[in-house]
Amino acid sequence: MVIDGGDRSCVRLLLELRGHLAGLAPGTVVHLMATDPAAPIDLPAWCHLTGHTYLGPVEGAPTSTYALQVTADPRLTAPESPWRPG
Repeated sequence: MVIDGGDRSCVRLLLELRGHLAGLAPGTVVHLMATDPAAPIDLPAWCHLTGHTYLGPVEGAPTSTYALQVTADPRLTAPESPWRPG
């Protein structure tokens, strides 16, 4: 699955990403395109917090793209904040 995060800020992007991942089967690999300069820092940290597996940058992608794998049992975050445990 590919998600185009465009130029959204990481907080908004992670809120949307959380919604996308909720309906995916465990093990699904997601490629997230994101131009926010904080994405390479925030995305691995968010994956660590939620339990999803951060797979790293996607080599050869035409834009900044990062891969992650959906976990079977993600840890929830607060509805209004992707950075706070829920």
